[in-house]
Amino acid sequence: MPGPSIKASTLPVQASLHGRLSPSILFCSAGARGIVDNGLISPLVLKLQREEEKIQELILDTLASCLQEDATEALSSCAVPFFKQKLLSSNKNIRSKAAQALMAISIPLEGKNQVCRHDVIPILVQLLKDEEEEVQANAAGALIYATVTTEGKYAALDSEAIQPLLKLLFSPLIKVRLNATKALTILAEAPEGRKLLQGHVFNFRNLKMDQNEAVRRAAHIAIKVIEWKP
Repeated sequence: MPGPSIKASTLPVQASLHGRLSPSILFCSAGARGIVDNGLISPLVLKLQREEEKIQELILDTLASCLQEDATEALSSCAVPFFKQKLLSSNKNIRSKAAQALMAISIPLEGKNQVCRHDVIPILVQLLKDEEEEVQANAAGALIYATVTTEGKYAALDSEAIQPLLKLLFSPLIKVRLNATKALTILAEAPEGRKLLQGHVFNFRNLKMDQNEAVRRAAHIAIKVIEWKP
């Protein structure tokens, strides 16, 4: 089942490994692939702990792009625990970008496993209730990837993700509605999730008339999954 489209930055960040990072340095990269190939992922992850918040935002943006190319180095560099810590930031932009980075690192199976192993899913579920819509959207997006595995599904169900996701179906932001619909569809693949959602099919039927084609398509798939009979 297709996940959300994660748009990579066209000019991802190039790291300066000596001294502080600056925006002028951060935006001169030839590409995310170059950052990965030059072994700069680990230094970027470590700099998350030391840089000021504006630079942390740039680093998280860059890592989200680079991890779509190859998450191997990040997964061996304690990136998931660092991203988990940033989900708790008082800065809304850092919370949002940390969730986006977790979305990217959860694409490979090992990323999904680490997100479960480090108990990130309960925090992502809490962020579905965040006051910032971008945080909600990216938290739901990260859950889409993290809950593909059986362990991830049940971690989300145990964290009571269904109700906050249902509320997000009414969000004015297309990205939030779309990611919430897709996350609920994934959870409906588990018998317990499907049972919980069967009384809410009307919400997805309403979304079949949504102004956005992607949301309409996602709602159609959700209904098929929820109403599936073994």
